Amino acid sequence: MSERWDNHTESREFARRHIGPDALETAAMLKELGVSSLDALIDKTVPSSIRTQGALSLPSPVSEFQALRRLEAMASQNKVYRTYIGLGYHDCITPPVIQRNVLENPGWYTQYTPYQAEIAQGRLEALLNFQTMVADLTGLPIANASLLDEGTAAAEAMTMALGAKKREASNIFFISRECHPQTIAVIQTRAEPLGVEVIVGCHEDVAAQDPPFGILLQYPASTGDIFDYEAFNRRMSAAGSMVIMACDLLALTLLKSPGELGADVAIGSAQRFGVPLGFGGPHAAFYATKDEHKRRIPGRIIGISKDVNGRRALRMALQTREQHIRRDKATSNICTSQVLLAVMASMYAVYHGPKGLREIAQRIHARTALLAEGLTRLGHKVKNHFYFDTLRVCVSGCSAEDIRKKALERQINIRVLDTKTVGVSLHEKASLDDVRDLLEVFALEKGLVPRFEEIGAKIQQHIPAGLTRESAFLSHPVFNQHHSETKMLRYIRQLESRDLSLTRAMIPLGSCTMKLNASAELFPITWPTINGLHPFSPLDQCQGYKDLTGELERLLAECTGFDKISLQPNSGAQGEYAGLLVIRKYHQTRGQAERNVCLIPRSAHGTNPASAVMAGMKVTVTECDENGNVDIVDLERKAQEHSQNLAALMITYPSTHGVFEENVTKICDIIHRHGGQVYMDGANMNAQVGLCKPGEFGPDVCHLNLHKTFCIPHGGGGPGVGPIGVKAHLAPFLPTHPLATTGGDRGIGPVSAAPWGSASILPISLMYIWMMGGEGLTHATKTAILNANYIANRLEPHFPVLYRGSNGFVAHECIVDLRRIKATTGIEVEDVAKRLMDYGFHAPTVSFPVAGTLMIEPTESESKDELDRFCDAMISIRLEIEQQPILLKNAPHSAQTLVANEWQLPYTREQAAFPKPWVRDNKFWPHVARVDAAFGDRNLICTCGPVDDYV
Repeated sequence: MSERWDNHTESREFARRHIGPDALETAAMLKELGVSSLDALIDKTVPSSIRTQGALSLPSPVSEFQALRRLEAMASQNKVYRTYIGLGYHDCITPPVIQRNVLENPGWYTQYTPYQAEIAQGRLEALLNFQTMVADLTGLPIANASLLDEGTAAAEAMTMALGAKKREASNIFFISRECHPQTIAVIQTRAEPLGVEVIVGCHEDVAAQDPPFGILLQYPASTGDIFDYEAFNRRMSAAGSMVIMACDLLALTLLKSPGELGADVAIGSAQRFGVPLGFGGPHAAFYATKDEHKRRIPGRIIGISKDVNGRRALRMALQTREQHIRRDKATSNICTSQVLLAVMASMYAVYHGPKGLREIAQRIHARTALLAEGLTRLGHKVKNHFYFDTLRVCVSGCSAEDIRKKALERQINIRVLDTKTVGVSLHEKASLDDVRDLLEVFALEKGLVPRFEEIGAKIQQHIPAGLTRESAFLSHPVFNQHHSETKMLRYIRQLESRDLSLTRAMIPLGSCTMKLNASAELFPITWPTINGLHPFSPLDQCQGYKDLTGELERLLAECTGFDKISLQPNSGAQGEYAGLLVIRKYHQTRGQAERNVCLIPRSAHGTNPASAVMAGMKVTVTECDENGNVDIVDLERKAQEHSQNLAALMITYPSTHGVFEENVTKICDIIHRHGGQVYMDGANMNAQVGLCKPGEFGPDVCHLNLHKTFCIPHGGGGPGVGPIGVKAHLAPFLPTHPLATTGGDRGIGPVSAAPWGSASILPISLMYIWMMGGEGLTHATKTAILNANYIANRLEPHFPVLYRGSNGFVAHECIVDLRRIKATTGIEVEDVAKRLMDYGFHAPTVSFPVAGTLMIEPTESESKDELDRFCDAMISIRLEIEQQPILLKNAPHSAQTLVANEWQLPYTREQAAFPKPWVRDNKFWPHVARVDAAFGDRNLICTCGPVDDYV
């Protein structure tokens, strides 16, 4: 170890807290591995041919306090005006009980995706509440557990409609001109590589004689109008079109639901249910549809099942339709959702209940009507007769620009529609004083604003009588019994206690990088200067964000060796998709549109082939050799075979098998020689930062998972950010946006609804890089590799490590093989995963990328004693497999199981619950026993309901 690293200085204070092992622990682990130093380990692990020359050129590290002051100064340049722009983004009130106990609570934001259902029952219940909320309000029976944003949810609906269309049907997708412009643009981006023709126009002009395969409508319209679509929907559905309605959840408390209007799909954003604007994200989109489409619906679905004791238990249902299993046959590449934000939205509905939500909606509508009457008295013309919260105003005696400037003088933002028309959208925070201020903006002379007492008596509801909601919603008890803060607090805490998060133990999932999400990094996300800006605010109000995104792009470019970064993709899968579209556009501009073949190694992430298909490419799988590396001979043969049509190779590095392939530069050369581009999946960048830069050793484009390598928390399955880095020749093709200047001058269209994706969580990664500095980031990478090798070394005598590099070491993760154990004992890898819960651990990644294995990634944040505790648990389980395998078959053991009156098992209750002495000190009780997955799929129930009807 370098002496300078041991010297305690303020600038290295954070890195020392972020990295788990101290100097003595590091020395002890190195000794067990038989290497003299960290640098010696890295020399034996990372091929010298790809090692970067020199240190990272990053600013010197700063302390938490200094980083917060720096970010505060940057964010203070943002101007947080009162904003009534609308366009699907509305300011709202986050109830403090939800902000403090969910958004700011590591017990909620450091959970992993709920693949291990028994230790994720709290989050699963919150997501079931979300699905119930969406299904009730939309009037459609099947809802998913959230998607990335409204624009991408609409694009997913278009793709689902395309997959469901009959062969002879039209290849046209119709979008109403009343839809949000960013939604239209995202769909156009998605449609082009799929060969779909998009037509934007007036829905009344669509003829049933030659129907499009799908139709998107906005309800209410982007400029506020409320159209009665029922007759149109039923006519077009009968003609074979799938009708999709983008809708406003809050408006649906007053409006007839899309299901009642005959829609096939309803999508939208749940942002205004208590989730801050955040300059565009992260927010939870929703997606609901008819029962007949349940196996096509994108994203995750939470379903009700039962455990082995017959107790109600929740799980992710119908997982076999997810893209990581279906690969190139998938209908979507989405493998994540916005769980943390969906939880917040569902808690907002639980807290307010149906009555409270309706009162909020009625208050907004009444104030909009008051504003409309006042504007009319001022001589302006409100052009929409029916509306919920948005007015389209034709101004009189001045121009729209005059009104906009007068509004800015009062620090108010409105939407300019044309030279004479403006849009104003009210929201939950808009008070009567705000309405008065708006009227004063529109008054051409002082003293003209009418008194509310004069106009209030004439206010009427401006919702069509035939569209007034009469159907009930949110009738389940969960939405009707937690309205005091005491009850709400206890409900949130009850659910939190049913989930295992990083607050309880390490989560050693390979390829998922569950590392420390430091409190200092999370502080800024609740600052108004970070979370209070509308994504389409005038750019001169967003200087802080301009500096923040520019700085982060520069730092990520330095860490990766790429020339340009786009922060727009708001998940890793979105990053893959965006990167491939950039490659596709590059080939097209060079007159080589025929290049559409994408080579993908058999070991690749499941999202890779799905993303390639979405980008209009044809997937050809290349083989791996016996050591898990790309088979160079097979790759060369297939590159030669497809030389005239080769578009790209997708490769994960270090490989998904947990090793640094020494031939990666040669692999890139082969692809380039045949005219293709190299896409690198950056999921494993945590093994590279500071040691090597993919932009230097061959790849042309790479996505990063900021929720892995750069510390944005997983949030139980989202939020995520998946920016892409590209070499200079691809920079002109980076994603653009119709409402902001971003991306390349010949860029692809937007892949996300907001110009900078999930902007409000970008400060987390920026803070991390500032506080770590180049030396700290490099040391973190080395330690991640050390920790993985230490675990591999300790487990090898008990569970063979499947793949190693040429010198016998692994990268930042290792795969342990249980297939021989299954063959000799009948114990499955799933049994080991469930038994680990009894020891207080979340299982490593199960059966990926190789069936019958566990992929383990400890990260740099775990100390030696935590690594030892995990290894001791695994070794103890290996002994149990030989001596009492039934222990594993019955795992996990819930408290209910342990206190049953009868106990007829061939082991004691103590062996079941406390297999190691240290388990007693911090026992985590799985809330349910092993979940019956097959039962849940056979009896799909994905909304709250009387459990006795199903179990």
